[in-house]
Amino acid sequence: MKKVFIPLFDALTLPNGTVLTNRFVLSPMVTNSSTADGFVTKDDLAYALRRAASTPLQITGAAYIDPYGQLFEYGFSVAKDDDIAGLTRLAKAMKSKGAKAILQLTHAGRFASHALTIHGFVYGPSQMQLKSPKPHEVKSLTCQQIEELVEAYAQATRRAIQAGFDGVEVSSAQRLLIQTFFSTFSNQRRDNYGGQSLTSRSRFGLDILKAVQDVINQEAPDQFIFGFRATPEETRGNQIGYSIEDFLQFMDLALDVAKLDYLAIASWGHHIFRNTVRSLGIYHGHLVNQVVWEYLKNRLPVMATGGINTPEKALEAFAYSDFVGLSTPLVVDPEFVSKIREGREKSIHLRIHLEDLDSLAIPHAAFKDIVPLMDYGESLPQESRALFRGLSQNYKENK
Repeated sequence: MKKVFIPLFDALTLPNGTVLTNRFVLSPMVTNSSTADGFVTKDDLAYALRRAASTPLQITGAAYIDPYGQLFEYGFSVAKDDDIAGLTRLAKAMKSKGAKAILQLTHAGRFASHALTIHGFVYGPSQMQLKSPKPHEVKSLTCQQIEELVEAYAQATRRAIQAGFDGVEVSSAQRLLIQTFFSTFSNQRRDNYGGQSLTSRSRFGLDILKAVQDVINQEAPDQFIFGFRATPEETRGNQIGYSIEDFLQFMDLALDVAKLDYLAIASWGHHIFRNTVRSLGIYHGHLVNQVVWEYLKNRLPVMATGGINTPEKALEAFAYSDFVGLSTPLVVDPEFVSKIREGREKSIHLRIHLEDLDSLAIPHAAFKDIVPLMDYGESLPQESRALFRGLSQNYKENK
């Protein structure tokens, strides 16, 4: 191993005492290979097993906690007790080579594109009329529905514990439901969950974190990991949905109600780990990761993600984080990390061919909803993305 990469292979101890053997994480990636009802399949298990040795901490793709919050078709569910059996097999596959397996809990809110296809509408903080991907209504959640969703996160955590996962990650990032409550763009409510103050627009997210923590306290084994994924600012030109200062205040509140073990920074776009603060203020123009990492230093480990597809980028991202998350590189080269450790980084490859799918345990019907996001981030070469795009023809009506 080259000397410059040695810090990436130092152990990291999370706040709950869990020790990770290096600083790499398999980040969430939906493969669109579960059943139409959200059950784990043999393809899901084979894919996870092939990557079981890739990193010491591994996070599943988005598991929806409520059918109205399903973002991707053929994603898996944690919304019902019937899901536990398949999730148990998935956790076992992910943990088979010693990794810690984390189940990501999500509700996509007004961006639940697959729920929109099924129901013709979606839910969000406030009533809206949207035009993309087709004209549709966003229905405002009632207070009772909000309370039911908080309980749904709690029950999803219980199911994750019963399935044998080593932890859960609550995702608020990339405009999922929790983030839209925090955003003044999306939240026009005037009740206790409304956008009129930081306290009120934080309430939904904090209620969820507290409910998940309560279940962990009551039912989880020692050193159960509790992660949180978020986008630290939301801007549209000169308009601000929330500033990085708002987000840092939210994190202070979050740490008062939950014993978090890490924060993963995520967003859409190219090289997210290089994003700079766009909102005006004392942090304007600073690296987002640096601001958050320095603010939370010695309180909460921070994970950098987004566009990290070379050893050099991993090292660059690690300058202002405690560990680095990779997704698409580990799709096409599960040995990405071991090649760095063994000094074989020149053999890392991001280009694959159709005949490579079986050896990589990539389902022949996979990534149909994910390729557009791969295009957006461009972490894989165009020819690899084109191959995945072609796999959509393998989907059958009764998959």
